[in-house]
Amino acid sequence: MSSAVFASEVAAEPVSSLSRIEIEADRTVVAHVYSAAMDRVVPLRVRTPADASVPRPTLYLLNGAGGGEGKATWDARTDIDEFFADKNVNVVTPLDGSFTYYTDWERDDPALGRNKWTTFLTQELPPIVDEAFGTTGVNAIAGLSMSGTSVLSLAIEEPSLYEAVGAYSGCAETSTELGQLYVRTVVESRGEADVENMWGPLDGPGWAANDPYVNAEKLRGIDLYISSATGLPGAHENLGARSVEGDPGLLLNQIVVGGVIEAAVNDCTHRLATRLEELDIPATFEFRSHGTHSWGYWQDDLHASWPMIAGSIGL
Repeated sequence: MSSAVFASEVAAEPVSSLSRIEIEADRTVVAHVYSAAMDRVVPLRVRTPADASVPRPTLYLLNGAGGGEGKATWDARTDIDEFFADKNVNVVTPLDGSFTYYTDWERDDPALGRNKWTTFLTQELPPIVDEAFGTTGVNAIAGLSMSGTSVLSLAIEEPSLYEAVGAYSGCAETSTELGQLYVRTVVESRGEADVENMWGPLDGPGWAANDPYVNAEKLRGIDLYISSATGLPGAHENLGARSVEGDPGLLLNQIVVGGVIEAAVNDCTHRLATRLEELDIPATFEFRSHGTHSWGYWQDDLHASWPMIAGSIGL
């Protein structure tokens, strides 16, 4: 009897699965995927290949701190539709995960709930995407700002899952004072969450375990494109910029706040470059002499990194 009860309990355990698909356009759908680890359904926008007659690879393209909610997204702030219109790749973007760093949190948080994004993105989601969209099973991942850190952390967690990583304006440190300040600004100031629910105490092992700089050796063998700028105003600091919308207030914020953030990120990125050079790990670094922490530059990064990413995933 006890064996039968045990078998019944095992069979009743939730399993990650595709709940439903909503068609948005000819080549754009929203896939709703149930995550057993988080016990909820996660929406993801999927752009399908220009030619889907044969299996194609997948690019997981993550949004920044807002997690795909609101206006600060790849969809709202860049030419992503036009850019991928002629490209034979599945592009998968979560429409959730704000202020979570797309990582596995140690504890549920009163503000942000249960977050097991590493488990979801590296274990639960890929086989579901591969089956539902008939992919080749070959993957790359890219992200900006908050997720510019996350994509590197995900890669050190599952190095064999990704052929290429694009990290745009993300601080590749989580256990240093600067890196932790950056994380706390996102998680605590913007997400109103308890940062210790994420990786534990600031002086604990969880922060170093998720630090791409500390664990840089695990990036060996992955094609890397990593970018940052000085924070000085550049080509996209003008009223005509898509991120500015003709608003002088938004432009001033982009110049001042975006400049300060990007300058800090730039320090992190230069240290990562030195670290990878010491380890003799190849990487492509784009250090711009001008540019703030804003969408125009991340669109440029996506365009500039695409040839490397495409080659890495067999296109």
